[in-house]
Amino acid sequence: QVRLVESGGGSVQAGGSLRLSCVASAFYRGMAWFRQAPGKEREGVAAILTSSGATNYADSVKGRFTISQDNAKRTVFLQMNSLKPEDTAMYYCAAGYGSPWFYQGSYNYWGQGTQVTVSS
Repeated sequence: QVRLVESGGGSVQAGGSLRLSCVASAFYRGMAWFRQAPGKEREGVAAILTSSGATNYADSVKGRFTISQDNAKRTVFLQMNSLKPEDTAMYYCAAGYGSPWFYQGSYNYWGQGTQVTVSS
């Protein structure tokens, strides 16, 4: 069983930044961030393959969000810049095989989520 604990969410104004952290009891091949807005499907935002450092991003966040990892601390980060109101959602950390990148079935373990709210 892998335990994932997210932190770093909060409320910011449009254009602001937040940095989410996910501390994992163990790293899996793939680590990812998903988000779910009220009334919408959960969607993949950013993912990383922990052995190679390869990353992938949803088109909606490319150029604004950056996923990174600290292997020593078993922590995955999501740096979110130039935030928009449409980024408002619960953000979840996930761990698993990681392929396909944003297929939810590729991830076996999920955190409880951290809320991000962006006001205009």
